Amino acid sequence: MTVLEPFGARLRRAMDERGPLCVGIDPHAALLSAWGLNDDIDGLERFTRISVEALADTVAVVKPQSAFFERFGSRGVAVLERAVADLRAAGTLVVMDAKRGDIGSTMAAYAETFLHKDSPLFSDALTVSPYLGYGSLKPAVDLARESGAGLFVLALTSNPEGGEVQHAVRADGRNVGATMLAHLSEENAGETPMGSFGAVVGATLGDLSSYDLDINGPLLAPGIGAQGATPADLPAVFGAAARNVVPNVSRAVLKAGPSVAALRDVSVRFADEVRAAVAAD
Repeated sequence: MTVLEPFGARLRRAMDERGPLCVGIDPHAALLSAWGLNDDIDGLERFTRISVEALADTVAVVKPQSAFFERFGSRGVAVLERAVADLRAAGTLVVMDAKRGDIGSTMAAYAETFLHKDSPLFSDALTVSPYLGYGSLKPAVDLARESGAGLFVLALTSNPEGGEVQHAVRADGRNVGATMLAHLSEENAGETPMGSFGAVVGATLGDLSSYDLDINGPLLAPGIGAQGATPADLPAVFGAAARNVVPNVSRAVLKAGPSVAALRDVSVRFADEVRAAVAAD
């Protein structure tokens, strides 16, 4: 299996060259309708083709939400496969938003689906859920290292329901979210320019100074745009770790479609705003 340069190094370079921004591809029914498309496989194909044309070669990272393709069955997954291949061929990093999490051979199978170089869904990184225990992610961690891919582990998510798990306090006095950050810091120890194992941390969470976000790895930050956070909020939320933040924007970019030019323009604007906000800090 051909081994890529580690994801962390590739991501750092992409962020520096194209701006620190991840744009989600989330073809839900309401968005297809807003683009004048039917909620069927033909609408999905056209939506995806336009999104790839607009975002490839434009932004550092694109994050397809697997569920919106899976709901169309095998034909939807085939559209996702083509999108992943086309984006990666254009030099755009792909983070597959699948939030997989399980144990043993099942977790290993999920890892092979998205992190094995020979898989048609091979992505540069994968979102995963650690809430069967961080150790349950070992098959994905091992295969990511082997293939040069990365992971984004759910740590401090922006949805209000997440707090009942992520803010739960362990016997050692540290809460679950902080524990996940500590595991990732260990994974990334000694890596330059940064490690390949990142956390998902919501940009809408306000002051996070009580958490050690300096995990020497990327922080995928949903919440910019439709959820209310702005690029200017990033330094206050992430502090010294803001340079490694990859804000994720979906609806605030996709609402500019189906115009390819408009999608590109708004993506570039968001990337420039994030770059300026982080540099100003």
